[in-house]
Amino acid sequence: MILSMTGYGKASADFRGKKITAEIKSVNSKALDLQTRIAPIYREKEMELRSMIAQSLERGKVDFSLYIERDDAGVAVPINRTILGSYVEQIRSIIDDFDLEDPEEHWLPTLLRLPDVLSRTEVVELSDDEWAVARSVAEQAISALMDFRRQEGAALERKFTEKVDNIEALLAQIEPFEQARVEKIRSRIIDGLNSIPEVQVDRNRLEQEMIYYIEKLDINEEKQRLSNHLRYFRETMASGHGQGKKLGFIAQEMGREINTTGSKSNIAEMQNIVVRMKDELEQIKEQVLNVM
Repeated sequence: MILSMTGYGKASADFRGKKITAEIKSVNSKALDLQTRIAPIYREKEMELRSMIAQSLERGKVDFSLYIERDDAGVAVPINRTILGSYVEQIRSIIDDFDLEDPEEHWLPTLLRLPDVLSRTEVVELSDDEWAVARSVAEQAISALMDFRRQEGAALERKFTEKVDNIEALLAQIEPFEQARVEKIRSRIIDGLNSIPEVQVDRNRLEQEMIYYIEKLDINEEKQRLSNHLRYFRETMASGHGQGKKLGFIAQEMGREINTTGSKSNIAEMQNIVVRMKDELEQIKEQVLNVM
């Protein structure tokens, strides 16, 4: 089963009056491109978190967040009196130095908005108990993202199977037109020569040239190779995840055979079928970029 590189996961847990939340999302990328936003208290564990994510996700552009929300109901934020006093002294000094009017009655709202006046004492030490909870939350978020990737991968696999089946069916539709076009080409050449009575034709040489020309337009090898690529694409999908790049290479080879078939198709019916095959293949190419 294949996996998609697109996914999202989120998990939370409560720990001593605060809510620890991990959130992770990913989209397609050629390699692992990991961006993290981690609460300061967990920064010392960043390399451990990165290693955990890399082992699970392998590829993709990944955004990971680990943050804290506190239950602040009924808890007053302390005022830093030292900093507040320092601001007051500076303001009084400026008023005296520049002979400004003293708007004391309007000070308080302004003072409370100044940097660091309202402060909260942060816990700077990360306990083993808290880290165990935070790590578990991160693991749950990653697991949820992997579930998402599996679901998206299953949807992609169904889509690819449908498109490969369509290409195979279109390939079979070419055969009747391919057989008829050889006779059309032969008849057209002979009729053209017969319309020029003064031209003497070496029939043996004519047959040789016609055989050579018709062989150049033969698409049996292209059909066989395309059939092999379609079968290999199915086998690769069934072989497990981590096959995105390989599926992309197979799709490229399928495109080469379809393009060659189109260049050798000199009747409108075959060319129309080739166009439809290209359309089905293009949809595969667009989606294969999302495969792990």
